[in-house]
Amino acid sequence: MMSQRSQAIVACAWLGLVAIIAALSMPLTAITPSAIAAEQSCPKTTLTDIEDEVMCPVCGTSLAAVQNAPQAKRERAFIADEIKRCRSKEQIKKALVAEFGPEILALPEKRGFDITAWLVPALALLFAVIAIAAALFFWIRNGPADAESVPTTPLSKADSERVDDEISRLDP
Repeated sequence: MMSQRSQAIVACAWLGLVAIIAALSMPLTAITPSAIAAEQSCPKTTLTDIEDEVMCPVCGTSLAAVQNAPQAKRERAFIADEIKRCRSKEQIKKALVAEFGPEILALPEKRGFDITAWLVPALALLFAVIAIAAALFFWIRNGPADAESVPTTPLSKADSERVDDEISRLDP
């Protein structure tokens, strides 16, 4: 059995170990007041957050999909510089448009002629829903064709005998 003094020493050792681990896991910049102020004033924007919303001006695909193209590397460096300057996502996108033109944005703006890129798919979806609803309405209203309303021609005597023979052959 351990004495109270031994238990106190073990408890202090564990608390010291936990304190050391906590101190090592905490980044040192988070402790300073200037780092806290900079964290609050600088918008939280990352390169990966912007990459999927802008295009490579050379190949016309998403910047996130292009890996080794020189122009894509320059564009990523431009975005990284803007992030270091604490620019917001919208400010960076405006700077990219000023640098490379409006084609750099993956999504068109929601004004002017670019609004058609938003309206055409929405209208196509609306028309498809209306067409499906109308087809279902007419199908339900008219109902399936009745067996009695379908005109049939009677079998000839030879065909009737052949059917009867087949049925009797299959019936045990």
